[in-house]
Amino acid sequence: MQNLLPRMTRRILAPPLLALLVAIAVLPAANAQGVSGPAFYVDGVLYRTVGTPTDLSGTGAPASSFDTIYEFGGLQPNVATAAPGDPGFNGGRWMVHRLVFSNYAGALADASVDQNNNDVLDSDEEVLAAIAKGYATDAGVVRKFECPVIRVPRNQ
Repeated sequence: MQNLLPRMTRRILAPPLLALLVAIAVLPAANAQGVSGPAFYVDGVLYRTVGTPTDLSGTGAPASSFDTIYEFGGLQPNVATAAPGDPGFNGGRWMVHRLVFSNYAGALADASVDQNNNDVLDSDEEVLAAIAKGYATDAGVVRKFECPVIRVPRNQ
């Protein structure tokens, strides 16, 4: 009977203890997505996101159910076409278009592209002007996903 009690205790406590250890190990990975730093502009205003593991690429949802994010490949923060409060905002459902620049510096130097002359493309109008002038090419949709959008406070 002496040996039976510790064995029974181990059988009863082992599953919850194992589940707790797994949860502790997974917690940092789940939080790694978390709130980003400044991620993209919408009409000159910086926004950040909360990373999520969603992938809506194979859902068959119509393009009209997504807003566009233009991805700059690390040259600068990306640019999105809408934000919370904008008419028609799709609630954080995004279709990412990759941009390929032939002359990023030229786009920033061209006043008809960088329309507010702040050395960054920060609106979809400026992105579309860069494409129209040949400074950039829209390489198409590379991802569809969902994530919330948070305005970056002005003092950051």
